[in-house]
Amino acid sequence: MESGLSNLLSVSIDFETSHLFFPMIIHWIMAVLFAIILATKVAPFLAAVKRGERTLPIVGESMDGLRFFGTLTLIVAYFYLMDVVGDMFPYTGYGFLFTSIPFVILMSLMYLHEWTKKTIAIVLINAIIAPSLVWFVLAKLFNITLP
Repeated sequence: MESGLSNLLSVSIDFETSHLFFPMIIHWIMAVLFAIILATKVAPFLAAVKRGERTLPIVGESMDGLRFFGTLTLIVAYFYLMDVVGDMFPYTGYGFLFTSIPFVILMSLMYLHEWTKKTIAIVLINAIIAPSLVWFVLAKLFNITLP
């Protein structure tokens, strides 16, 4: 009887797979939430589209190709250049800082509708202060290694 009780109270941990326990729980929770969203939001929307009450938001609308492909190009260049510049200044976070400033400037200018001295000044100030503040907090205060 005692061996049966001790087996019930003993814990055995497989250290090769134990780190996957909580991510697996999170994946299942996300899958269930995704199914709930599909059932409550997407299915009624598609039914309304089929009845003709609504239209698909993508079909029939004009696309701003410059902004779409410009955004994709800038994001790819940002991550690539962050690594290249980061290799020039290893373990300092300057790769993040020196590529984030031009990235924010170019993205902001690409989506800017009204180009005035005031809006361009706001873009430039934001592009310098925001990445510098993030770099300072992450790299200097919390000692998080940035590229």
